[in-house]
Amino acid sequence: MSGKAKILMVDDRPDNLLALEAILSSLNQELVRADSGEAALKRLLTDEYAVILLDVQMPGLDGFETATHIKRREKTKNVPIIFLTAISNEPHHAFRGYAAGAVDYLAKPFDPWVLRAKVSVFIELYEKTRQLREQAELLRRQLSGDSGQATSEMGAELRSRLAAVEEQVSAIDKMAVESGDDPMCNGLAELWQRVGHLRSALHAIAPEA
Repeated sequence: MSGKAKILMVDDRPDNLLALEAILSSLNQELVRADSGEAALKRLLTDEYAVILLDVQMPGLDGFETATHIKRREKTKNVPIIFLTAISNEPHHAFRGYAAGAVDYLAKPFDPWVLRAKVSVFIELYEKTRQLREQAELLRRQLSGDSGQATSEMGAELRSRLAAVEEQVSAIDKMAVESGDDPMCNGLAELWQRVGHLRSALHAIAPEA
């Protein structure tokens, strides 16, 4: 799998979508618009997204309802959602956002730098997960291929790639801990678990000499 990560921006107001594009364009990723909750759900049927920026107040399906549908789907339940809202910053609104499955909740007007920084971290997490999938695919191919020397060489290559992924995830983990970003830390814990499973599978197939 290759190419840019997709970021889904959901808002019923074109000016808000335009503003998001201006803020996130420097990340050099693929920015995808959806002008309603229904449109967002359709987008998610066919494409894979690194993160979803979801407005709360929309006609039809509002942000909370849209997030609930996203989290019910097996394919999209793990996609991180950041709520963007002009609703008052009272605790029960934020609580409802987290209860609907959001990893973060930003009240408008938000700091563009903060939003861009948060989105960039989720893109990095997405890329690390994608790399892990590629390692797993290489393992599956090796299982169905030749054994012996070829397996040993493939094992060495995979260990090198996995070590690079672990180093990158560790750097993100350190940044999340230092910033006190609990939702990010939770996401990283799940990613570390995947790394551990992959390393165990690799050791079982091609033990180190």
